[in-house]
Amino acid sequence: MAKEFSLLILPGDGIGPEIMAEARRVVDWLRTNRDLNFTVHDGLVGGAAYDVYGKPLSHETLELAKQVDAVLLGAVGGPKWDGVDYDKRPEAGLLILRKELELFANLRPAICFDALVDASSLKADLVSGLDIMIVRELTGGVYFGEPRGIEDLGNGQRRGVNTQVYTTSEIHRIAHVAFDMAAKRDGRVTSSEKANVMESGLLWREEVTRVAEDYPEIALDHMLADSCAMQLVRAPKQFDVIVTDNLFGDMLSDVAAMLTGSLGMLPSAALGVKGGSAMYEPVHGSAPDIAGEGIANPIATILSLAMALRYTFDCGVEAQLIEDAVQGVLAGGLRTADIMQPGKAKVSTSVMGDSILRALDSLNK
Repeated sequence: MAKEFSLLILPGDGIGPEIMAEARRVVDWLRTNRDLNFTVHDGLVGGAAYDVYGKPLSHETLELAKQVDAVLLGAVGGPKWDGVDYDKRPEAGLLILRKELELFANLRPAICFDALVDASSLKADLVSGLDIMIVRELTGGVYFGEPRGIEDLGNGQRRGVNTQVYTTSEIHRIAHVAFDMAAKRDGRVTSSEKANVMESGLLWREEVTRVAEDYPEIALDHMLADSCAMQLVRAPKQFDVIVTDNLFGDMLSDVAAMLTGSLGMLPSAALGVKGGSAMYEPVHGSAPDIAGEGIANPIATILSLAMALRYTFDCGVEAQLIEDAVQGVLAGGLRTADIMQPGKAKVSTSVMGDSILRALDSLNK
């Protein structure tokens, strides 16, 4: 009997529609070849939604996102919308989805594919075999804390305020995700904050330590966020799972991503409570400078679909098929422009999609 799933596809802005088209072809392949019956819904988010609705996310799209099993998102933003009100900017649509769906746990893997070791800016011996999972708290901290805003102090002076706030329960639930993840990996968690200068960081350290008592088999260490950034480029393979807050997670995950050679290669997941909502998206942005040229890398979006199969749809076999297909295509020497290397064959977005589908056909025999 076919497995039934519902999926909301939000291509977004810039290169989002191009890369999402290739991911959708993989969804169709899964329907035909793996007996997975996807009910696919389409919607607008970001600048594309603003152009139609005057806001970055319509009520109808938000309600649909709450009803489906998972959301697959492309990317949002671009200079076209730089002048819109702050609360209507394309990125606000993404923040609304995260908050309204209660997607508190952001999983951002940093994996260096064997075929792309030389594409990293670090020496090959530092990144060969790299496999880090960053678990970022996504709905608290300075991005959502109150009070916030810009106020006029008079005499030509203004003040911008953002508040870093975390509670015990917020820290505990993200820590549990990190420890559970480590239990399925190498059994090590690094918790990163700024406990030396921030009370919220001290609370974070104390509460993560309390959660660790429930996981005696997991090794926990603490590292200040600035030191963690330094160690990521000094000796990245020392890390297994890194758990951190919203602000530092935003920065550290981008640092870790670039160790692998290209943001265009990396997927991410945003998860809520077990059995609840989930959203999957590539780590990279909307890249408006290359939108419409057919040269964007669709791999991160396709791998985001693989993460959805693994973490939401409980289809680990199919997730592995996609990941193996990507590995095989890269090993065969095909590259999009962002990961181009001497002696390799540069291909378009659609040709990369074609090649991954052929690899899936071969692996599925």
